[in-house]
Amino acid sequence: MDARLGPGDQELLLDLLRLPTAGPLETGPGAPRPLLAEALGVYARAAGAIGLAEVYRGAPRAEDLDRPDVPLNVRERACEEGFLASQPSLVLRLGPELPRSATVMFNVHLDTVAGPEPVGFDGQRFTGRGSIDAKGPAVALLAGIRAAVAAEPGVGSSVRVLVQAVSGEEGGAMGVFGTRPLVEAGYVGALNVFCEPTGLRYLPRATAAATARLRVRGEDAIDDCPGAGHNATVLLGFLAQYLARELGTVAAPRDPVCVAGLSTGPLHNRVYGTGELLLNLPYRDASSGRRAEASVLAAVEAGLVAFRREFAGLPEFARTAADCARITRLDWLKRGLPVLDNRHPAFEELLARHAGIPRLPDGEPAFTCDAIWTAGLPDAFTVVLGPGDLGANRAHAEGEFADLTQLDGFAAAVARLLVAFARHRTHRR
Repeated sequence: MDARLGPGDQELLLDLLRLPTAGPLETGPGAPRPLLAEALGVYARAAGAIGLAEVYRGAPRAEDLDRPDVPLNVRERACEEGFLASQPSLVLRLGPELPRSATVMFNVHLDTVAGPEPVGFDGQRFTGRGSIDAKGPAVALLAGIRAAVAAEPGVGSSVRVLVQAVSGEEGGAMGVFGTRPLVEAGYVGALNVFCEPTGLRYLPRATAAATARLRVRGEDAIDDCPGAGHNATVLLGFLAQYLARELGTVAAPRDPVCVAGLSTGPLHNRVYGTGELLLNLPYRDASSGRRAEASVLAAVEAGLVAFRREFAGLPEFARTAADCARITRLDWLKRGLPVLDNRHPAFEELLARHAGIPRLPDGEPAFTCDAIWTAGLPDAFTVVLGPGDLGANRAHAEGEFADLTQLDGFAAAVARLLVAFARHRTHRR
């Protein structure tokens, strides 16, 4: 099977890369709207040329976000005019209406992180925001489906292919208004593939994460009388170091706690009495997530005791020390999300033996992606699979790229997977 990206595919990817599709959670209030609707249109036209029909296109509904597990940043921004309307998603179908047992679903996101990157292709390497995460895989997916149709008549006749092209994957949205509504609407298969960089090895796991926020709400002071107010910078700086040490000693190697952003203020001649510190806690299952949350709570309480003890005798910080517990609050921006950890011996044999796609070793860490929303889906198996590596290909960073050979490899893997699925069903019948 020749599943390589041709000149038309390469131009399609360049067209997608030129469209800025970072969502509002990435770009912030007041930024120009993302051109996600335009990107979906470009993608749908290219998919239509190989036989994929559009079965759904629409923006998320406000009621989709009226749930306790929706991240706080999404709930706070969802009421803004145009927030939901500017982030539509799309479902494409190849083949007739068939039961889930005869369906393979692919999910790929066309939104990106913020930060424009120069778009280019030198004949071997694509550059641009989304080249590996995940516009490049989206185009390679179409090339793989096209090759599978040419190689196996059952693909698109006895086997149905669904493609979810979604928004709301980046920016901490966690798929709550992109992927989850589509999964709940039934646009899923017996085999579900989420297109994220895994080095062309399938990963049947996806972590989730909780995000804790420590907020200090005290009184400001001027630099001439620093002890007259509350010093949020010193308090949160102390807690950041304390939590990094304490949580680092209790966290399992596969569940590191990320001590993330700290903010108080930018000026040198002012003592800031307010500020925030963020912590991100990935977890592999619900019980480890609950343990991580409990560990954070205990560590914050102990950290406040330690701060009061160490700073109470210093005049500039005595008031902060005395009031630290009263002016510091812990809340959660994100918690209670599901995780994916599924097994299916028959599909795992199909992937490894018949499609030539190896499993990512269990010792290598998983990561968070929209695949979590298929956790617990009955009579189904979900994997994360894609070209390249999030770190090595500089996804979310300056210099993001995807090599043509990586995308060709993913297209070939998609083709082999679909052909194996179709022939396996024929053999079973």
